[in-house]
Amino acid sequence: MNTDTKFLVTKKAGIYGMIGNIFLLIIKAIVGFISHSQAMIADSFNSAGDIFASLMTFIGNKIASVPNDKDHNLGHGKAEYIFSMFISISMIFVASKLLYDSVITLISGDKLQFSWFLVIVCLATIVIKLGLFLYTKHVYTKHPNILLEANMKDHRNDCIVTTFTLLSSLLTLANIYWFDGIVGIGISLWICYTGITIFIESYNVLMDISVDDKTKDLILDISHSYREIKDIEDIVSTPVGDKYLVFLTISLDGSMSTFESHELADSLEKNINGLDKIYKTVVHVNPI
Repeated sequence: MNTDTKFLVTKKAGIYGMIGNIFLLIIKAIVGFISHSQAMIADSFNSAGDIFASLMTFIGNKIASVPNDKDHNLGHGKAEYIFSMFISISMIFVASKLLYDSVITLISGDKLQFSWFLVIVCLATIVIKLGLFLYTKHVYTKHPNILLEANMKDHRNDCIVTTFTLLSSLLTLANIYWFDGIVGIGISLWICYTGITIFIESYNVLMDISVDDKTKDLILDISHSYREIKDIEDIVSTPVGDKYLVFLTISLDGSMSTFESHELADSLEKNINGLDKIYKTVVHVNPI
């Protein structure tokens, strides 16, 4: 993967997200407060959170794109996870406020005033968010990172929750008003769940979670393909951005020359570095 290309497309995704969400925030807030739709008001707060998420994507990507230096030997890749954690915390905060407001609305029995403008805003939101989701998904497939993943899930969630907002608006034509409050509660719980999921993923990386079992098995398969390796004593890994730094300790015949053992270690490092999730491999040789 071309790192420069990855950072460029992530930056574009953040900018497109901000532009789309600012437009949606304005029209949702206006129509939501005019029609007294708790679901649409909740959706407008969600768009405000989306603007923050897109801004965090832009800033986090900019910091993560800074190359390694003498103070940060492995680069600045973990900035992606720090800023994705900011996104997740904002999601949980917004969800808590929306949950409270929706429950109060449901208890008090406030009625949504039907408006065709509300329907139009819902349809516009679904179209814009679906476009942003498909674009971000396309970019994420080619250049996976947690910032793009967070934005992709956010756009997908918005398509779903706005569909329910549209449904709650149409149900008022049949004098069914309680569904609006239920949708507001559902939206808040959905946002909270997504925020918690992203938070856990970011937390795991920042706490140096090990490489996944599938990649570890691939490392073992590559290592076992060298008949000179007598034993694999240890595999230690730490995240570097969306990839992993791997430390591998192998046992070789003590009669091998230093040159031969180092040549084998270099070859092993090169082959493991070819795996998608590997940033760099360091092989330590123990003679037996």
